[in-house]
Amino acid sequence: MKKKLFVLLAGCLSGFFTACTENFREINTDKSGITDKEMEMEYNHLGIPLNIVQQGIYFNYDFGKGKNWPYQIMQNLSADMFSGYMHDYKPLNGGTSNSDYNLQDGWNGTFWQYTYGYILPQIIRLEDLARGKHPVFFGVAKVLKVETMHRVSDYYGPVIYTRFGKKESAYRPDTQEEAYRAFFNDLDTAVTVLSSQAETATETAALQPFDILLDGKSESWIKFANSLRMRLAIWLATVAPELAKAEFLKGWQHPYGVFEAAPERVEVSTRNGYANPLGEINRVWGEVYMNASMESVLNGYEDPRRERYFEPCTDDVTVKDVHGNDSITVQLKGRYKGIRQGTCFSHTLYASHSKAYVDVSSPAILMTAAEVWFLRAEGALRNWTSEDAGTCYRQGVVASFHQWDVSGENDYLQSTRTAADYTDAFDPDNDIRARCRVSPAWLETASDEIKLEKIITQKWLALFPEGCEAWAEQRRTGYPRLFPVRINNSKDGCIDTETMIRRLNFPGDLTDMEAGLYEALTEALGKPDHAGSRLWWDTGRNF
Repeated sequence: MKKKLFVLLAGCLSGFFTACTENFREINTDKSGITDKEMEMEYNHLGIPLNIVQQGIYFNYDFGKGKNWPYQIMQNLSADMFSGYMHDYKPLNGGTSNSDYNLQDGWNGTFWQYTYGYILPQIIRLEDLARGKHPVFFGVAKVLKVETMHRVSDYYGPVIYTRFGKKESAYRPDTQEEAYRAFFNDLDTAVTVLSSQAETATETAALQPFDILLDGKSESWIKFANSLRMRLAIWLATVAPELAKAEFLKGWQHPYGVFEAAPERVEVSTRNGYANPLGEINRVWGEVYMNASMESVLNGYEDPRRERYFEPCTDDVTVKDVHGNDSITVQLKGRYKGIRQGTCFSHTLYASHSKAYVDVSSPAILMTAAEVWFLRAEGALRNWTSEDAGTCYRQGVVASFHQWDVSGENDYLQSTRTAADYTDAFDPDNDIRARCRVSPAWLETASDEIKLEKIITQKWLALFPEGCEAWAEQRRTGYPRLFPVRINNSKDGCIDTETMIRRLNFPGDLTDMEAGLYEALTEALGKPDHAGSRLWWDTGRNF
């Protein structure tokens, strides 16, 4: 039955895509093509929308036009790059694009359009079908709703969340503050209903065949909800400190706990038909390479995870002189080399650099125990808990090392090495001194700011390859200290080179097709709708 479900799901999704710029007031209309008869089969009325949602967080659907390009323009050419993780070797758009802040609206509006067009309607559908009848599915739907929509909010700011699907409210958006409060409320509901069913076997057995993120157990979804609450709470530490502390403690102190052991993590499994879109873009298309900021930190630290994250360069490269003759051989073989963002290169020589490890069978990671340990480290640093920040920090590093099956964590945690300067293999004008100056070794006598920089730098390393969370953390704290773009082609200079990009603007199509909605969104943002405007939780300070 399980195998049949995924065949059925693939068939349903093959006709799922329609024009991505359709009227927003109609995008909650079901487009999945799922029939009532198909829905009658063994919890399929719950399992099919659940699987659409689970696969939609790390977007990978086949619309008959290829199944991986949506992820590339939704995340890989934005958050994955802006986080300092990755870069494409191709000179896209003639060499100027998102990399140098010449933002491409056709790319940057897709996270909004696809989530609202295809994923959120299925979440609402799952909620409506499960409400009052299937509490485990209902609780899971609430957790997935928060996981999906906080990512959208952290891209753009205000979102349509509490009023989505309610036409009488004309889709009035929530400010980001309102959305975050609603996220916490939905996590309250999820934890309450899942806790009431934790000892009930019937619904758990029904969920398990459809669960491709966890193990189908209510206890695991409660841990996810608690851990997710802590993630969202810590981001509000400077903008709403009382709310942040209260919500953080609610997750940390819950009887069912949070993720702690290295094997505890949320990831989209590839066992049952899901293929990691980043893996396709990387291995088949050959378009996912190490970012120069990642090179600087991994090489400078001599980080053992480097070999798990990226491949060394396979060959040396001979470049030609101005007359087209072979001139010099660049020694690359065996080295780990990245591409600096914002250099407007017009060649393909960077295809010689380090590719990411991810392939189509790699689970798509969404949350790990290591992240939670670093959340606890920051919570302790802020005196929200009685835990020791240094102990939690070290536990985070250990959990990450164990997750990636590498050794040497004890030596690493005593290392005083710092990030390395970046030397471009082909253009010395791109060279830059290292910006990250903290080492892995915890220093109890350091200032709180230095301790936070250490925590977030290691958290950034542990989050890899999930660029959405890494970009949010970097914007929130300024850590790790990434390389700025060399060339800044932002519209009207709206993005400061050193402050870096802060968000994505709302989809340009809204200005024509939904002018009223666009006006409401910009009003809720309270700032100009451009990529230099800070989000609500992005205060520009850490204490």
